[in-house]
Amino acid sequence: MPEIAEIARIVHYLRLHLVGKTIKKATAIDDANVFGKVGTTGSEVAAALTGKKVISAGTQGKYFWLVLDHPPHPVMHFGMTGWIHIKGEQTAYTNYYKKMKPDELDVWPPKYWKFKLQTEDPTVEIAFTDSRRFGRVRLVDCPGETIRKHSPLVENGPDPVVDINIFTEDYLKKKMRSRHVPIKALLLDQATISGIGNWVGDEVLYHAKLHPEQYCDDFDDAQIKTLYESIRFVCQLAVDKLGDSDQFPEDWLFNYRWGKGTKGATSRLPNGENLAFLTVGGRTSCFAPNVQKKTGRVVPGVKEEPLESEPEEKVKVKKAAKPKTAKSKVAKEADEEDQPIKRKHKTDEDEMPAKKVKSTTAKGKSTMAKQASARSANVRLEQDKKENKKTTEIPAEAGRRRSGRLQGR
Repeated sequence: MPEIAEIARIVHYLRLHLVGKTIKKATAIDDANVFGKVGTTGSEVAAALTGKKVISAGTQGKYFWLVLDHPPHPVMHFGMTGWIHIKGEQTAYTNYYKKMKPDELDVWPPKYWKFKLQTEDPTVEIAFTDSRRFGRVRLVDCPGETIRKHSPLVENGPDPVVDINIFTEDYLKKKMRSRHVPIKALLLDQATISGIGNWVGDEVLYHAKLHPEQYCDDFDDAQIKTLYESIRFVCQLAVDKLGDSDQFPEDWLFNYRWGKGTKGATSRLPNGENLAFLTVGGRTSCFAPNVQKKTGRVVPGVKEEPLESEPEEKVKVKKAAKPKTAKSKVAKEADEEDQPIKRKHKTDEDEMPAKKVKSTTAKGKSTMAKQASARSANVRLEQDKKENKKTTEIPAEAGRRRSGRLQGR
């Protein structure tokens, strides 16, 4: 999901290519999710943009907007997969750009577009795209200078880069002391701080050396100070680099956190620290367990999944013991790819009620024991019959002679 740095990147491009120009033409698709869920339609957005001059562009956390020469003004949120494309420009940040297929780069309008516009000379073409349709485009009818005093911006917390006079260490301390939630959850709460999402939250906590699931009201003043400085450092640097992940420092967690469930994933940082994932309430966090240690209460139900990589010595022994073949190599790679799934299944089995597992096992053992006992009894019975027959059986001839004499009488 685009976070504070990626939004800053888009606003940078909008200020560079759109601000000061008049929109000659605008077209929009009537998407009931992107427009309808925030009380407007594609046709209303297109009408609000057409013929307007763009005065400025602004950002607050994950929201951004255009101030037009008169209201209403479009306020946008990317959701999971939204983005702004400018024809002839590579607006996409590195991580996003690398996922695009070569045949998508020069296509216009881009795939999954929701609205597009074209300015007067010099011509600039811009499109808002969203493949998963969690993005939102709404119209806010107010003077441009008061746009942040209206919904949805007014309900959101301060931006740690834009609102440095509001987002202070004292502000953070008060928020942490007034809540009883995991610190990661507090950072992701947009009503508390705008713009921090999953990757920024993990990066901040790694630099602050704080465990992501420790309760926010269990940290002391020194830890809160460190956390505040970490938020300011990570957010400011990411924004300064306009979300271009190729320019992030080499030792940042961002560069190594995307490997969960993928073959050949890096399991440790350059400094040798191991990485792990933990999941609470469906949310996943990447962290370094040896660095981010618990110093207070931690939310129950944490499921930790380490990114395991075998030591080099162990790998060498395995190779020497068993020659590598094409078949075994493919099987090994498949096992590596499936490893996170297998761990999950194992965990699910371990969490089954003990009573149920015990009763099922006992039943199986009892049935097998009965069958074995029956077979043993049958064998003994047959043996007894044979022995009996040998000691009591009368020869066949004697029997016939006796039988004849009896008949004669």
